[in-house]
Amino acid sequence: MDDRRREMLRGTPLFGAISDAALDLLLSLGKPVSVAEGEHFFREGERGSSAFLLETGRVAVTRRFQDRDHLLRELAAGDFFGEVALLDFGPRSASIRALEPCSGLEISARALRQLSETHLKDFALVYMNLGREVSRRLRKADERLFQALLDKAPAAKGWERETS
Repeated sequence: MDDRRREMLRGTPLFGAISDAALDLLLSLGKPVSVAEGEHFFREGERGSSAFLLETGRVAVTRRFQDRDHLLRELAAGDFFGEVALLDFGPRSASIRALEPCSGLEISARALRQLSETHLKDFALVYMNLGREVSRRLRKADERLFQALLDKAPAAKGWERETS
């Protein structure tokens, strides 16, 4: 099995503590993908049932508003994206566009289901890690929203606490 790919997968928050056997299974079930500069891994609104490990290149995470794409952040080799689809199978909440030629590994919900059949402990750990990662991102989003609201709103009278 590809040691470089295994270590890159192990370096993500989702797969950091799972066994080598479980990683090897996921790598054998994963689908290598290549995306040309300017092309998309996926687009906002599409149905999702997989996540991606970015092995080479950089991507832009964007959301569309008023007929324009807005950059949320950039990701680079070693980053993981699309993982919310592994939880809810809902529409993608953002688009992922290659800023340069990219390669990656697609991990499907089906691959994780197969993991559950042979490595239940590792499967449970992956989903616990997934919950933690989504929670971390939610906390960051909440903080950004709070800061944006503070920047726009005047201080509310009567809410300041006096210090003694």
